[in-house]
Amino acid sequence: MAGVSKIFKAGGVQAIAAMAYGTESVPKVYKIFGPGNQYVTAAKQLVSLRDVAIDMPAGPSEVEVLADDSANPVFVAADLLSQAEHGVDSQAVLITTSEKLQDDVMKEVERQLAELTRREIAEKSLANSKLILVKDMDEALELTNEYAPEHLIIETENYREIAERVINAGSVFLGSFSPESAGDYASGTNHTLPTNGYAKAYSGVSLDSFIRKITFQEIRPEGMKAIGPAIEIMAANEQLDAHKNAVSVRLRDINCKS
Repeated sequence: MAGVSKIFKAGGVQAIAAMAYGTESVPKVYKIFGPGNQYVTAAKQLVSLRDVAIDMPAGPSEVEVLADDSANPVFVAADLLSQAEHGVDSQAVLITTSEKLQDDVMKEVERQLAELTRREIAEKSLANSKLILVKDMDEALELTNEYAPEHLIIETENYREIAERVINAGSVFLGSFSPESAGDYASGTNHTLPTNGYAKAYSGVSLDSFIRKITFQEIRPEGMKAIGPAIEIMAANEQLDAHKNAVSVRLRDINCKS
């Protein structure tokens, strides 16, 4: 249905190399999409310098939960751990205005962590993670927009108003019943998203990522008469005489015929 005719089961840095340069079995591609660990991300950035385009730097994964005293600490802890179990280099961050919530989340994380099958991975990830207490929501948003998280879960009483002030984030999850795992599997948004602060400059993968845009222009004699002199002046100031001449010869031709 999607028009896909070839599928190759491959992963890791070796898959990036195969797609970037081509092998006997894997054809060279124009653009590589998708998230990965720190090695895959580094490989994508390396091959994009000359050989192939990429969607964005995507990985290792991260989540920020922005919460106030209305948040459910059980939900918040579960959201942090769902990110922490991705890999040892993942990061989970809680930014909250509530000291009580911070304390409750710490206790709940310990309780839920003990029940996870990927406990050892999550423990190492949590060592890179943060629980940050701020004085008010203004400070929370300033820090959030500076961090530019890949996934941002807003578990506050007025989450829609807070969301209006988010400038830098990969994908935003609104309210208590919008966990990041829903975005991974079922809610419909793409979960290949910019990480490591790249949400300040990149968007997540979307239909636009697969589209190239070509511009077309046609200038008629009246149009050349209108903009030609400005082109001549700018080209002359850059000392690009051939650029200027490409317009001048046309202007002379137009004037001779009029």
